[in-house]
Amino acid sequence: MKDSLFIRGKVPMTKAEVRAVSISKLELTPDAVVYDVGAGTGSVTIEMALQLPQGTVYAIERNSDAVDLLHQNCEKFGVSNVKIVPGLAPEAFEGLSVATHAFLGGTGGRVEEILRQLLGKNPSMRIVINVIALESLQAVCQALKKMEIEPEIVCMQVSRAEKVGPYHLMKGENPVYILSFGGAEA
Repeated sequence: MKDSLFIRGKVPMTKAEVRAVSISKLELTPDAVVYDVGAGTGSVTIEMALQLPQGTVYAIERNSDAVDLLHQNCEKFGVSNVKIVPGLAPEAFEGLSVATHAFLGGTGGRVEEILRQLLGKNPSMRIVINVIALESLQAVCQALKKMEIEPEIVCMQVSRAEKVGPYHLMKGENPVYILSFGGAEA
């Protein structure tokens, strides 16, 4: 889906190309129960919900502006299988159905706590984590090493053409690290 289809505001959004790879790495099943932690504008939430006719997506978000955007985007796209959960993970998981999949787009520096809670509820959960900052990548890798989890790591950088006079110049976006692990085969 084009990024321009989403209502944005000033909340960060996972861009289309990164969404496509991240959702692919989740290996969703039609009846999946997914937690989108740090759901932001809901771009990942919406795309997953549209792919899950019998599934449920819990959009977990602590920022009130983002929660408002989540509601607006869910209404715009007419998704009825999204449950918006305002709050901070992992406390926000309380009372939710056990997830089969989780996408972590923002953890508020609590990645190890979140992972332990998720895997404690479902040790065969498929998890995808997106990070941009090198410090965040280091924190995720340290947490996974402690937990004896060996993720697949992909670094993705997208460039888009921008018109400058009569020319088109490529303008690079931030590189994104996509870490994935777990699932039924694990």
